[in-house]
Amino acid sequence: MSLKRKPQDHTNNFYETERLILRPMSLEDADFILDLYSRPKFIRFIGDRNLKTVADAEDYIRNRFLPQFEKLGYGNYAMITKEGNYKIGGVGIFEREGLDVVDIGFSLLDEFEGKGYAYEAASKIKSVGMNDFGLTKISAITTKDNFSSQKLIEKLGLKFRKYVTIPDDPEELMYYETE
Repeated sequence: MSLKRKPQDHTNNFYETERLILRPMSLEDADFILDLYSRPKFIRFIGDRNLKTVADAEDYIRNRFLPQFEKLGYGNYAMITKEGNYKIGGVGIFEREGLDVVDIGFSLLDEFEGKGYAYEAASKIKSVGMNDFGLTKISAITTKDNFSSQKLIEKLGLKFRKYVTIPDDPEELMYYETE
């Protein structure tokens, strides 16, 4: 399969793990994105996306998430627990400015950390990217002090390669890549 192949309608691409449903982020997730992206840990480790209102979150989804799904067929997925139907985080594969290889990323609400959800979701999305979309390489970036992300990235089978900076972010980040 080529990298350019995309499904006709990405909104039907739901994936399941043992405990989670992963579905494409949509405008209905604006309240959730505002909450998640406003958390101190998100801002510290991932960055401040300057979302102050639900309308800001809707614009972010409309301008950042939806175009990538249209272009590539994959992107950012909501993590939803099967038990209780709670939105607990986001996981996805992203085209990022400044990186040559698509990047896997994940974020969780603090209260759901340490339960294996991020690994479960990221492992599934990595598999989908490689098996369904024909990706041959996946990268990941994280801050030098985000030890839990570093551990998860390594558990996914990515290896540290170098330090990088990406446009509009002066912080040097750790760059990982699949073999």
